[in-house]
Amino acid sequence: MELKGKTILITGGTAGIGLAAAKQFLANGAKVIITGRNQGKLDEAKKLYPALTAIKSDVANADDAQLLFNKIKELGGIDILYNNAGVMSYPPNMGIANDKHFELAKYEIDINYLGVIRLNNLFIEMLKSKKEAAIINTSSILSYVPLNLGATYSASKAAMHSYTVSLRDHLKILHSKVKVFELLPPVVATSMTENMESKGIPPEKLVNALIAGIKNNRFTIRVGDTKLVYLFNRLFPKMAYRLVNPAKNARLLQS
Repeated sequence: MELKGKTILITGGTAGIGLAAAKQFLANGAKVIITGRNQGKLDEAKKLYPALTAIKSDVANADDAQLLFNKIKELGGIDILYNNAGVMSYPPNMGIANDKHFELAKYEIDINYLGVIRLNNLFIEMLKSKKEAAIINTSSILSYVPLNLGATYSASKAAMHSYTVSLRDHLKILHSKVKVFELLPPVVATSMTENMESKGIPPEKLVNALIAGIKNNRFTIRVGDTKLVYLFNRLFPKMAYRLVNPAKNARLLQS
């Protein structure tokens, strides 16, 4: 798929993977629109990369999503929707009667899964009208094997994986030209993972793999350790689970 001349919307584009993606898509000749919930961070991103269009929007909010769609329609539309926004909440507090655990779980599902479906539904007809268009959904290494320190996050990414496979097939049945890419990152060095012992790969390395996958029409893009965990889970599922959940995780769950 050609990126030059395309207009791309990146949710959660103010930092980490999203901002690294914005930088590299611009370098590949694309026009880039980023969204985020924090106006200050949007302003900072715009200062770093003046060519960006930055729009404040919360993917978990239906009114924000509709306003975002309306603004982008006024700007001439997009060719690629990159659903990058995601959150992980700590601690898990599972097995304990705890209202906070439920609210955090709902927060994660609203952003990581339901918000993606909402945006895809809003933009799908716009994307279908383009000569070449795509949706990029970010799932995770944890869509294959859950992290016991992030149960709902893992569940949201497993749901995203299943949804993405189904969406791709449905669009194929409808003879749609919209391509559906799935990016499956390993641990990436962002603010979300700063409390983890494993700091992960740099966001730039992940985005390099994403762009290479898009250009080569590789619809399932497994990066780094995700490839290993995917294979281990098919052949040795118990070993794959131990790789993702070392013994020290059990101590953290009990603390």
